[in-house]
Amino acid sequence: MGNLAFVDVCFTSTVIPRALYGLLSGDTHISTHDCFLQLFLFLVVGNMDCLLLAIMALDRYFAVCFPLQYSLMMSKRTCICLVTFSWIFACLHCTYCTWLASSQLLCGWVIQHFFCDYPVLIILSCSGLSVTMLTVDFIENSIVTFSPVLLILASYVLIIRAVLTLKSAQGSIKTFTTCSSHLTMVILFYSTVIFTYFRPSSMFSPTYDRAISVVFTIINPTLNPFIYSLRNKEVKSCLKKILG
Repeated sequence: MGNLAFVDVCFTSTVIPRALYGLLSGDTHISTHDCFLQLFLFLVVGNMDCLLLAIMALDRYFAVCFPLQYSLMMSKRTCICLVTFSWIFACLHCTYCTWLASSQLLCGWVIQHFFCDYPVLIILSCSGLSVTMLTVDFIENSIVTFSPVLLILASYVLIIRAVLTLKSAQGSIKTFTTCSSHLTMVILFYSTVIFTYFRPSSMFSPTYDRAISVVFTIINPTLNPFIYSLRNKEVKSCLKKILG
C-alpha cells in the first residue's frame, strides 16, 4: 500500500506540474530531453501500477484461499522481494522502451497532448508506424499490461471458486467486501488504459485521448486513497465526526 501511494503521487507529479505551467504561462514548449525524461518516468509509474495491482490480486488470493498459511506465504520478506523485483523490471524495461522511442527521427514537435506519451510520438515519427515503435507498443501491451491482467483474472477466478464453496452467506459477503476495493481500482485503471492504448491508430482522437488521460493520470490516483481508506474503521469514524 505504501508503494501504491508513492506511485500515485509520482503519477500526478510526472504529468500535472508541467501541464499546469504550460496552461498558466502559455509556454508549452518542451525540450527533446525533457520530453523523453517525462516519457520514461510516466512509463515507470504506469508499469508499477500494473505490477502492484497484480501483486495485490495475488495477496487477495492467498488471503481468501489459504487463510491459515497467509502470513507465511505473504511474509514481509516476500512482499519486499516482489516489490523490489517490480521496480527493477519496470526501470529496466522502461529504459529500453524510452531508448527505442528516442532513436526515432521525428518530423514535427507539435504534440496534441498535455504530456509526452508514446502513441503521440508514433504519430510524429517520420516513418509512421515503424518497426521500432511497433516493437515498443507490442512490448508495452503484451508483457506489461496483459501479463498482470491475466494474473488478476486467474486470481479472481480462483477466489470466486473458493467463495462458491463456502456454506456461510456471511463469509461470502465478507470475502467479496475484502476484494471490493482492489477490484474497483482494477476496473477504473484498466478501463481507461485499454480505451487509450488498445485501439487502432486510425481511431486516435487528440480531444478524447486528452480527456481519458486526465482520468488515469489525475482522477484515478486521487480516488485510490479514498477507495481503500474508506474501508478503514478509524477513517470512517473520523469522517462521521467531521460530517456531524
